[in-house]
Amino acid sequence: MLLIIGTIRLSPERLIEARPAMERMISASRAEVGCLAYSYAQDVLDPGLIHVSEVWSDRAALDAHFKSGHIAEWRASWAELGIGDRNLTLYEAGEGAAT
Repeated sequence: MLLIIGTIRLSPERLIEARPAMERMISASRAEVGCLAYSYAQDVLDPGLIHVSEVWSDRAALDAHFKSGHIAEWRASWAELGIGDRNLTLYEAGEGAAT
């Protein structure tokens, strides 16, 4: 299982404008084979900070996600929406045994 955790930043004044693009991208990503979870959350104390959380079944699913049309559309919108600061980290997680 692969986890992507991190943040993106945009001007708080652009959040309303960015929301439809985010909603389209998140909905399409959640429908992808191998997507176990996908969410964006606005920080309560820092309105321009969006927390990103993704869970993918395997590398093949994540690679397909990166090649999808909705991700290309999302990336193309970054400059217009003022999304410049991205800090995302990929983690590999194994199935842990319950203790």
